[in-house]
Amino acid sequence: MSFSNLGLSDKVLAAVAATGYTTPTPIQEQAIPHVLARRDVLGIAQTGTGKTAAFTLPMVTLLEKGRARALMPRTLILEPTRELAAQVKENFDRYGAGQKLNVALLIGGVSFGDQDMKLSRGVDVLIATPGRLLDHTERGKLLLTGIEVLVIDEADRMLDMGFIPDIERICKLVPFTRQTLFFTATMPNEIRRITETFLHNPVKVEVSKPASTAVTVTQSQVAVGREAHEKREVLRQLLRDAKDLQNAIIFCNRKRDVAIVYKSLQKHGFSVGALHGDMDQSARMASLEQFRKGELPLLVASDVAARGLDIPEVSHVFNFDVPHHPDDYVHRIGRTGRAGRLGTAVTIVSPADQKSIQAIEKLIGQPIPRAEGPVIAPSVQPAEQIEETADAGPEQRRPRRERQRTRGGRGKSKQGTPAPSPIAAIQPPSIGRSIPAAAVAASREQHAEPADHSHLPAFLLRPIRARN
Repeated sequence: MSFSNLGLSDKVLAAVAATGYTTPTPIQEQAIPHVLARRDVLGIAQTGTGKTAAFTLPMVTLLEKGRARALMPRTLILEPTRELAAQVKENFDRYGAGQKLNVALLIGGVSFGDQDMKLSRGVDVLIATPGRLLDHTERGKLLLTGIEVLVIDEADRMLDMGFIPDIERICKLVPFTRQTLFFTATMPNEIRRITETFLHNPVKVEVSKPASTAVTVTQSQVAVGREAHEKREVLRQLLRDAKDLQNAIIFCNRKRDVAIVYKSLQKHGFSVGALHGDMDQSARMASLEQFRKGELPLLVASDVAARGLDIPEVSHVFNFDVPHHPDDYVHRIGRTGRAGRLGTAVTIVSPADQKSIQAIEKLIGQPIPRAEGPVIAPSVQPAEQIEETADAGPEQRRPRRERQRTRGGRGKSKQGTPAPSPIAAIQPPSIGRSIPAAAVAASREQHAEPADHSHLPAFLLRPIRARN
C-alpha cells in the first residue's frame, strides 16, 4: 500500500514524496484512516515505528480548512520532553510545507514573551510540554476551548516523569467533544486507566505487543565488578573494540553519572557530548544537533534521550547503568536498529544489577545473551585517584583520600589529632614480636633534643616556691 491510498490530501502527499518516503509503516497504514474519520485512536507500537507521522500527516490534512483565532489553538500535542516537542514541530514544518499553518512551541527554557506573541496571532497547532502549557493557562494567556484534536504522545513516559496529574488537568480544560489520539509503547495499569477515562470508543491500533524489542537490534550484556572506575574502563574498551561503530548513545541512570562518564571519556581522547535534564536548553539542543550531524560520534545521556527522538542512524547503544524500570530498557535500545537498519545494544551489568536484569528479561520475554567482556588489568586503586611521579616518595604514592593535610596549628592533622612524633617514625615495625620497654626508653633518650626555653617569657622561668 502507498500513501495515496490512505486518504491524505494532495498537498500532504506532495510533501511526503519530497521527503523520499513511498510506503507507510504498519502503524501509519492502520492509524491514518481512523484519524481522518475523526475517531479516537489508541496506538501501541514500539519506538522507531513512525508514530509521529501517524498523527502528523492526517492532522495537516484536517487543518487545511479554517484558521485559528487568537489565544485559541485548534489542535494540541502534548510531549514529555522539550526535545520531543521540538522534533514534532520539525515534522509539521516538513509535512505542512506550502500551507499557511501557524505552529507554536511551548516548552521550558524559552521566554514567556516570545511564546505569548505567537499565541496572540492565532495558532493552528500547539505543541507543548505539560508544565509550560499549564503555566500559560494559569496566566490567562491561553484558552483551550477551541481544541478540536488532542494528541497525548509517549504516554508511558509521561507516567514515569509524574505528568499524569497534569494530563488529567489539561483534559478537563479542553472540550468534551474533541478527538483524542493516544500513543504509547507500553501499557502499565495507570495508562490503561487514563485511556478508559479520556478516550471515547477508541480504535485500538497495535502493531507490536507492549514492551517488545525490535528484531533488528542485537542485544548482549557484559559483567563487571562493583567498582565504578572498572565500569568506566570496560566502557572505554567496549567502544574501542566495537565493530562497525558509527555513533553511539551511552545511557546513565543519574544526571551526575552522565557528567562523570562524559568527563572520563573526554579525558581519554573520545569525541563526546552530554545530554541531561539539568542542562540549559540551548546546550541540550546544541549537543543533540551535533550528534545528529555526526560532529560528535558519542552522546552520554540520561533517559531524557530514551524516548521518541528521531536519530535513525544510531549504530550502537550502551547502557552504562542498567535502568531501574524495565520499560526504560525497551526505549533505550529502541534508539538503534530504526527504520529497518541493524543495531547493537550492550548493557554493562554489575553484581547489584541482577534483579533489574531479571525484570527486563521477564518483560521482553527473552534472555539477554551474555558476552565476554574485555580483559581489564587488575588495579588496587583507580588511576584518577593516585598521584605518582618518578621521584615521588611513599607519602605521595598514597591515594589522596588517605593523606592528611595539616592546618591550624603545628603538629595538628586535618582532623585535629596529634601528628606522629619523630621517635615513633624511626621505631622498627612490631608485627609478630614485641619490643622491650628498656630499648624503647633508650631510643627515646638517644634521640631526644635539648629543651629550648628561649621563646618563654621570663616570669614563667622563675622557680616555684613551695609554701610551708
